[in-house]
Amino acid sequence: MEKIKKTNLGMIMAVYLSGIFMGAIDTGIVTPARTVIQNNLMVDDKTGIWMITIYTLAYAASIPIMGKMADKYGRKYIYLTSIFLFGLGSLICGLSQDIGNFSVLLAGRVIQALGGGGIVPVATAEFGTTFPPEKRGMALGLIGGVYGIANIFGASAGSAIMDIFGKNNWQFIFYINLPITLFILIAGFMFLSNNRLQDVKKTDISGILLLTVMILSLMYGLKNIDFFDFVATVGDLEVYPFLLIFIVLLPIFILVEKKAEDPVMNLGYFTNGRILVTLIISFVVGIVMMGMIFVPQFSENSLKIASGSGGYFVIILGLFAGVGAPLSGRLIDKFGAKAVLTAGFSISILGSLFLILVSTNYPNTINVVVSLLLIGLGMGFTIGAPLNYMMLDNTKKEESTSALATLSLVRSVGTVIGPAIMIGFLAHAGANIQTNVMTLLPKEITAPSLPYAKEISDKMDALKKDPNMKGKLADVELPDLDSMTKVKINMSGNSEYKIPDDLLELMKSSDVTTITENSKTFAQKVFEQMTPKIITQIQSGIQKGIDALSSSLSDMEKALDGIEKGYNAMTAMDVKAKEEYQAKMNNMLKTMDSMKLAKKDMEDTIFKINTMKAAVPGAFKTANEDYLREIDKISEKLESEFQTTLNEGFKQVYLTVSISSFIALIILAFYRRKNGKVEMS
Repeated sequence: MEKIKKTNLGMIMAVYLSGIFMGAIDTGIVTPARTVIQNNLMVDDKTGIWMITIYTLAYAASIPIMGKMADKYGRKYIYLTSIFLFGLGSLICGLSQDIGNFSVLLAGRVIQALGGGGIVPVATAEFGTTFPPEKRGMALGLIGGVYGIANIFGASAGSAIMDIFGKNNWQFIFYINLPITLFILIAGFMFLSNNRLQDVKKTDISGILLLTVMILSLMYGLKNIDFFDFVATVGDLEVYPFLLIFIVLLPIFILVEKKAEDPVMNLGYFTNGRILVTLIISFVVGIVMMGMIFVPQFSENSLKIASGSGGYFVIILGLFAGVGAPLSGRLIDKFGAKAVLTAGFSISILGSLFLILVSTNYPNTINVVVSLLLIGLGMGFTIGAPLNYMMLDNTKKEESTSALATLSLVRSVGTVIGPAIMIGFLAHAGANIQTNVMTLLPKEITAPSLPYAKEISDKMDALKKDPNMKGKLADVELPDLDSMTKVKINMSGNSEYKIPDDLLELMKSSDVTTITENSKTFAQKVFEQMTPKIITQIQSGIQKGIDALSSSLSDMEKALDGIEKGYNAMTAMDVKAKEEYQAKMNNMLKTMDSMKLAKKDMEDTIFKINTMKAAVPGAFKTANEDYLREIDKISEKLESEFQTTLNEGFKQVYLTVSISSFIALIILAFYRRKNGKVEMS
């Protein structure tokens, strides 16, 4: 063992603890930003969840690889390589916002996870083997403390960073890692020693790759199953081929693991009934743990707070998990691991049922806090000490590292599979939100009456009865101007007006705090798309009337001009001739006066119709403004409908948590301890 100078101990601890803090905080920092990120990058819930699950999967796969490489090539260089990969992945994740590509984000998350898988194991091994005995306990205690604190405050850190930089700058939740990475790399090269082990067994790369492909296939297949239409979707090309891949690779994986020098998963554990029970429960715990992913979104929806702010509520869950974890360790010595696990799963069921039956139906701060308190406490009793104790109690001392690694790997599989199933419930609820909200939006709005509408309608009816105008106005049909105050709005998918994809995405990306404004934006855009055609139809009908009246006016003017010329010619005659035509001249004079009045009346009518035609766009603009005010009036109903519909999804998510916990209790019932030995009943 290399002796470490006292002056370097502080810096070495700072280098390793900084890496542990960075890696641990990032497991939760993305959680409150999940919905913000997926909405920004235009992906749905089922796709967006991959930013978390793919990290978990790659992290689990990288742990044995990084551990073996550290033993073979030295901890210093593998640790610093892991830190570099984590920083590089963080940079790529941040840049994905500028590029606007979700695939780039996933690539960054995988690189992050590959680096993250080498941080905690290498740091723990280094502290446990190279620190002086009198400092070792303190160092290992610091690792546990820093890791626990970072895990608890990861989600709240994500919310805080978005509060500082704004939701539209979510990339900073990743960029925050860059200065920490730079410090660790510089200080690490200066102060860390490169310790390594001898006689390192060959890493089971084939097993790791097979297991990764199997889990990815299973995940993708489960992700695309609609559990509300299971029979139809399970036969989809996006589902069954991937489930078949998992089934086909399973025996190949078993064969590879049997031949591996140091298998990624010791299959012998699955032939031992006691260990098998422990591993199955560990898998279930992984599923139950993933309920915490949805805590920020659940809190935001229930308490009507902005997306990205729910991470603060994870503190409640984390604090009580932090209370439950050490308490469970103490209780194991007194009551046994089975009793502690039974209590933990029972509390988890109680917390989940309280959330389902109370918090979602009567959403308020107290009910949300009680739910998270119970779920967090139950999690603290189940995630760590009891299962580790049971695993070690059933394996040889020299296999302890391998045994715990297998336990962790199986739990990681549960943490990957769980969200793939749970997110489907939220996706289904999200699809219902749009339909439910649309039913609440006003279907009809009242536009202001067009000027002279009634007067012109009556006038046109009178003119059509006039023998002189009847022919010219026979084909002219003005719109029912008096009833144009009612405007029908159709926003359903079967409308003749195609709703643009960006508007549909806008509604899908809404949260309870933005649903009213987004509904107004949606309504306005649809209104703008619908009204030009209606305005054109109205103005076209009005224009026909204008054209017909203008034509009649032109004919009238020509006739009047002819009569005036005849009258003027007669007035130029001698007195005798005038007397002969006096009666005719008098009739002509009366006709001219009558026609002049009719001409003036027609000019006035044409002016009013033109005024009315010009007022049509303004009337619809006012109607649009009135419609938006109507939406504001029902804002509370819209938010309530959104909240209730999405909470149906959360009920199903936490019903899954509750059922999983109940299944774990059933499996745990088969676990017995007799005469100091663990046996199956």
